[in-house]
Amino acid sequence: MSVFAAHDFSQHEQVVFAHDAATGLKAIIAIHSTLRGPSLGGCRMWAYASEDDAITDALRLSKGMTYKAALADLALGGGKSVIIGDARSQKNPALMQAMGRAVEQLAGRYIIAEDVGTNTADMTEIRKQTTHVAGLAPEQGGSGDPSPATAWGVFLGLKQAVKHKHGSDDLRGVHVAVQGLGNVGQHLCHLLHEAGANLTVTDIRPDFISKIVDNCGATAVAPEAIYAAKADIFAPCALGAIINDQTLDQLTCSIIAGSANNQLKEMRHGEALRSKNILYCPDYAINAGGVINVCYEKLSGPNGYERDKSYAHIARIPQTMQQIFDLAQQQQISTAIAADRLAEQRLIKPASAQVAA
Repeated sequence: MSVFAAHDFSQHEQVVFAHDAATGLKAIIAIHSTLRGPSLGGCRMWAYASEDDAITDALRLSKGMTYKAALADLALGGGKSVIIGDARSQKNPALMQAMGRAVEQLAGRYIIAEDVGTNTADMTEIRKQTTHVAGLAPEQGGSGDPSPATAWGVFLGLKQAVKHKHGSDDLRGVHVAVQGLGNVGQHLCHLLHEAGANLTVTDIRPDFISKIVDNCGATAVAPEAIYAAKADIFAPCALGAIINDQTLDQLTCSIIAGSANNQLKEMRHGEALRSKNILYCPDYAINAGGVINVCYEKLSGPNGYERDKSYAHIARIPQTMQQIFDLAQQQQISTAIAADRLAEQRLIKPASAQVAA
């Protein structure tokens, strides 16, 4: 694949291919924009079917991070990194340190953090080679795993969508179908269960399913059955492009609100959801809690990371969601387009949360 001719290339500032012979590292770092500040985005380790798939993921995710940071009023740009490999069998400390060296060569233009397939322990290894890392353990002055922050923001945004659609944000008796029970999905399930929601869940890992069934009284279905689950809300918390021509007709929900990135395979699918009267919560708007949290980790002064300030900023996500819903109604456009327009307006404005150099 030619990067410049790639479908998802969108004026990216820099795309770096990193390889380390000693560890076998094969990675791609995509910097979409540093207009508002250094690019920040998680490191995803995945057994991609092809190098082209890895490039596509890096390009799409990094642009989403630019828009996510702008909507969340952070002085950050958008970046993302992907490591080609199976995190369960190929990841080791030396590999992550090699990734740290690759990040260090970018001299602060990219700040790395956790994503699918990586965790706080990996960031600790990366920190041995570069200071341009977030999501460190609390004992290192970091904010720890960003998943609870992401899940909390999704939960708040989901409640705002329910209020907008039905006039009340009471989740008692509301049926939510959750796709993906990784760190964020599990945290979200617990929040929904505590709020009185009924859960239908799925994942490719049976042990994750069993945990949520046992702890949250959820009903489990096969991965391919989750789209047609008779639910009020569909919460995608796995990988992207799951709203597509094949899944659209299966959906019975009235709201889509989840943590997965790039949920729409194509922008036209946002309009298709609008035509079906399904309220779509744009992913990079509702799942911004994690990036907000790691931003405040990088903002930390002499007192270190201050969770209260971070979570107060995350609590503004419902306000942003409502602005998106209102703009979509006013202009008779999809919420996906409305979110992009709001983000593009904010790209050129100064942010309230500045990351120190």
